[in-house]
Amino acid sequence: MELDDLDWKLLDLLQRDGRMTFTDLAKRVALSAPATTERVRRLEQAGVITGYAAVVSPRLVGLPIEAIVRVRVRSLDTPRFRERIVTLAQVLDADHVTGDDCWLLRVVCRSTAELEQFVEQAQRYGDTTTSLVFSSAVRNRPVTREVVEGIVSR
Repeated sequence: MELDDLDWKLLDLLQRDGRMTFTDLAKRVALSAPATTERVRRLEQAGVITGYAAVVSPRLVGLPIEAIVRVRVRSLDTPRFRERIVTLAQVLDADHVTGDDCWLLRVVCRSTAELEQFVEQAQRYGDTTTSLVFSSAVRNRPVTREVVEGIVSR
């Protein structure tokens, strides 16, 4: 799908505030509310916009331990790993990747004991490496036109 300047402006605004009303969006892009609504609906129907969500702080809801768990899953165990580990509630993100590790999991837990139990479950399917997250410099960065067009700014 070819996106024009207006589409990119709408995407930028909605990625920063998914609760923005069509009226507010329309004002920000200098269009009528119906035209803005139609543009956004077209982006949704094309699959460019895949959803809207609240971003919740795991720490503030009782999940202070965050870790990246890398797993080198044995190939025959991949279906069971997807079924039994990737579906666990502690897994916020699960990326099947190339390289030495097959999976990168971002997990949150109530305690280090819970993290230990999670890692022990994952180890049934292969070797693991676990890193505790101290902080995250970038989270949920918007996808921008500059990234798509390969423009690097400093």
